[in-house]
Amino acid sequence: MKIATFWWAGRRHVGRVSADERDVTPLALGDRAHAVGALALVEMMAEGAPIPKPSGAALPLSAVKLDAPIPVPRRNIFCVGLNYRAHATEFANSGAGGPRPPQQQVVPEFPVIFSKVPESVIPPEAEIRIPNGLSSSIDYEAELAVVIGKTGTNIPSSRAMDHVWGYTIVNDVTARDLQRRHQQWLLGKSLDTFAPMGPWLACTNELDGAHTRVRCWVNDELRQDAPTEDLIFDIPTLISTISAGITLYPGDIIATGTPAGVGIGFDPPKFLRRGDRVRIHIEGIGTLSNPVQ
Repeated sequence: MKIATFWWAGRRHVGRVSADERDVTPLALGDRAHAVGALALVEMMAEGAPIPKPSGAALPLSAVKLDAPIPVPRRNIFCVGLNYRAHATEFANSGAGGPRPPQQQVVPEFPVIFSKVPESVIPPEAEIRIPNGLSSSIDYEAELAVVIGKTGTNIPSSRAMDHVWGYTIVNDVTARDLQRRHQQWLLGKSLDTFAPMGPWLACTNELDGAHTRVRCWVNDELRQDAPTEDLIFDIPTLISTISAGITLYPGDIIATGTPAGVGIGFDPPKFLRRGDRVRIHIEGIGTLSNPVQ
């Protein structure tokens, strides 16, 4: 099951995407869906409710405007840094995190957790905006994102997947100069438009997050390509780590980290420029594409 949030006839709706990804059938979710998109469905299902009935006929996806599947996250997006070995190495070599650590410290001993503010979320095809005068080092990071479907605290790894509703794609856009300047990553990660999300939510019956593939192109150049088997800390570990002292709620989002191939990893770096297009594909979900302006 794939669930899209979209605009039709001047209102936000939530619907079920057809198997061939050509149509979307709106679901009867009430006014909350108009406000928060697919978060309304995730919350409803967490209470044990079935999938709502259709509220109208199927619409061609070409005739609607996709929104981010959860356009108004309930709180900050949880993010994981340095969670692929090759990316941890390229990040250390780049100097973006400060002086290069000793080799044995390049790969983190524990998950590196930070966050992005909800207001940074934008939908597919919306522009990633380069902020004039604030940063000249805007980077892309293709990531598999986990959507929580069941409340839990201190969740053991063995039970963690019981709390997963599904997945989506997040581009963890980053201002590398701000990231290094402030050390804490919130500012460099949370500028307006710095969290493209979509194209929709894919339920766990659509893919196994532990065994899928993350790819990212800038224009026509393939920059990132890695299987999620390469994650240093797998999804159950991330859920267990975050929930150890923070209650997770339905609709919470965890971006699981990015593979090697980000702009700062090249010599010289390949940062985003106006006119570029970033396209991310994750098997079992689909493609998220955004222009840069």
